[in-house]
Amino acid sequence: MDNQKNIYKKLLPIVLMLLATSNIFAQLVPTTSGKVVRYDLYVKDSIVNFTGKVKRAIAVNGQIPMPTLTFTEGDTAEIHVHNRLKESTSLHWHGLYLPNKEDGVPYLTQMPIEPNTTHIYRFPIIQNGTHWYHSHSGLQEQIGMYGSMILLKRADDPNFRKGIDDLPTVPIILSEWTDYNPDNVHRMLHNANDWFAIKKNTVQSYGEAIKAGHFKTKLTNEWKRMLAMDVSDVYYDKFLINGASESQLSQFKAGDKVRLRISNGGASSYFWLTYAGGKMTVVANDGNDVEPVVVDRLIIGVSETYDVIVTIPAENTSYEFLATPEDRTKSASIYIGSGIKQLASPLPKLKYFEGMKMMNDMMKMDGTMNDMGMDMSLQQMDMNTVMYPEITGENKPKKSEHSDHSNHTMPSNDIVTLNYAMLKSPTKTTLPKDAPIRELRFELTGNMNRYVWSMDNRVLAETDKILIKKGEIVRITLYNNSMMRHPMHLHGHDFRVINGQGDYAPLKNVLDIMPMETNVIEFEANLEGDWFFHCHILYHMMAGMNRVFSTENQEPNPLLPDKKWAYKKLQRESNELHFMLQNDFANNGNDGMTMLQNTRWSFGTEWRLGYHDRHGYETETHIGRYIGRNQWLMPFIGFDWRYRKHETPEKNLFGQTNTKDNRTQFSLGVAYTLPMLVILQTEVYHDGNVRVQLRREDIPISKRFRAAFMGNTDREYMFGLNYIASKNLGFRTHYDSDMGFGVGLTINY
Repeated sequence: MDNQKNIYKKLLPIVLMLLATSNIFAQLVPTTSGKVVRYDLYVKDSIVNFTGKVKRAIAVNGQIPMPTLTFTEGDTAEIHVHNRLKESTSLHWHGLYLPNKEDGVPYLTQMPIEPNTTHIYRFPIIQNGTHWYHSHSGLQEQIGMYGSMILLKRADDPNFRKGIDDLPTVPIILSEWTDYNPDNVHRMLHNANDWFAIKKNTVQSYGEAIKAGHFKTKLTNEWKRMLAMDVSDVYYDKFLINGASESQLSQFKAGDKVRLRISNGGASSYFWLTYAGGKMTVVANDGNDVEPVVVDRLIIGVSETYDVIVTIPAENTSYEFLATPEDRTKSASIYIGSGIKQLASPLPKLKYFEGMKMMNDMMKMDGTMNDMGMDMSLQQMDMNTVMYPEITGENKPKKSEHSDHSNHTMPSNDIVTLNYAMLKSPTKTTLPKDAPIRELRFELTGNMNRYVWSMDNRVLAETDKILIKKGEIVRITLYNNSMMRHPMHLHGHDFRVINGQGDYAPLKNVLDIMPMETNVIEFEANLEGDWFFHCHILYHMMAGMNRVFSTENQEPNPLLPDKKWAYKKLQRESNELHFMLQNDFANNGNDGMTMLQNTRWSFGTEWRLGYHDRHGYETETHIGRYIGRNQWLMPFIGFDWRYRKHETPEKNLFGQTNTKDNRTQFSLGVAYTLPMLVILQTEVYHDGNVRVQLRREDIPISKRFRAAFMGNTDREYMFGLNYIASKNLGFRTHYDSDMGFGVGLTINY
């Protein structure tokens, strides 16, 4: 009897846990007769050659993109992830409603999947639509870990749409490829490296501005302390549709209608979508049905999905479905049909100086944007007229290897571009009227110079979780006070987009917000757990533009035994240190600098080494913290160590004797970014001496030439000119008041 009681005592906690789990699932799972659908995914290192160069990638089951996963609503997904990498990994099921522990965010909903282990994701499929999945570990998504996920409607679904849901479908996943290591890409972005702009021909130098008649525009831009305008961060070597830059769907013939289930699996690229066979009919967005809307083109934000229907107009012709990145550097194509290839009209090159002129008008002198409120929302203005006014532009036929170049479709004068205000749900999406409402507002902020991306000027490392109550309605106002677009994604929920459609507001899980835009979204907090909310541009997310919504009084997550420790690990990912090094080997000496920085802190050392005692050597080290949203101000402490053989005493402009020959000094100072991006540095040494300095290192004279100058109250000055030969190599000439004239080689990292 006692033994029986002991058994009952041991079983009781297990039974209670199972009952609690079943209760949670009961909230999620409708009563269905669905089946368990299992996939085994083997994650391995791979080698690819997209550009003529052999590079490392990550393949799943030997392929990039990852296999398309297909389920029917009512199924149970059982996905076995076998990690064969030398690093940890994870998989996130983008746009799915599921138990929080299955969401796939390392250190937030689970521990990472360690090398040579297997993790099983198991969750009910309680929705339908076009979705996708990807790694949520580091930058793995950039090098292959993305794939389509298609959730089909049941045949007896009351919302089954004949002529739409019964069409033949093709999963389409868009992506990009860079030959650079993504970690290096991220580091280069933080260090404001110009190489990507050079590769894209978007430097917008003073020489180019004068040639284009926009010298005043460029001057105004730098007077407001802005870098050159850009519409994307990274130069990519290739753009891909289903893992190829060009492919063919020859199984379709004249008169066929095809449903393209499109996911943007790119790390940071928006894509313009156009079709040579005519108009496209948008029937779904982010996995949710919308009332059909006919358009000529649409832009798909990073991580968004769209379902569009296209028609093959004629026999013996294949029609180009063209995906063009927002910066319009390259494109990718898939041809639908068989026969002669009919090409879509290529999009003209961007007029960057026209865009810069508009951005100048949008930006105030204090570095904030002109808030236009709800007048500027939901992409209701064509991106071409908002971000970069394009009136004309070269519309030359696209270079092609095809034998036929006569079949180019010409653009219409009345081009219909999709915007969010056009999206309408076919069914009511209203939330419970008696539920309490929590109002939140977030300002999307950023610093392009240092590549810091934040919300309310705080990165994830500087914030706690946002506590919400289960059952309440969370209404969020989002204002983009930065110079870049941000596709904001909420895990585990769809939200209503307040777009003027009333009870039929569309449901989405990604909202693209342009500069100056103000948008409102709302959702019911009906699922327990910790849910990530972040910009889906991969490098913005890793730079800190994240938040976590956490339901109060939630059940413990069995996959995270120490949630506080795990959350701190997650926070550190948004505040990593980034390293930079530059060294000049010149005929008059060696000088250089190294810097280690994160969101707020900077540790930098500069040095100068002469070839004889008269030139001597000097090193200056500064440890500072950036202040304010724009980070124009940096107080610092410094250390100066110097030796040279110079017999004549020197005085600075303040009449103070300058012990330059042999000194070891500590200092306190402040650096401030002035208009024209000139750094004003004021420093007080422990002996009472004061030094004021003006400096700028990166004045863009032409596409590859950069000028530099420095002058201070110690009567030191420098002028330099640098030619950027490659990502890590340059040639420099300069004159230094201490070192004289020099010519040499510049190495940077």
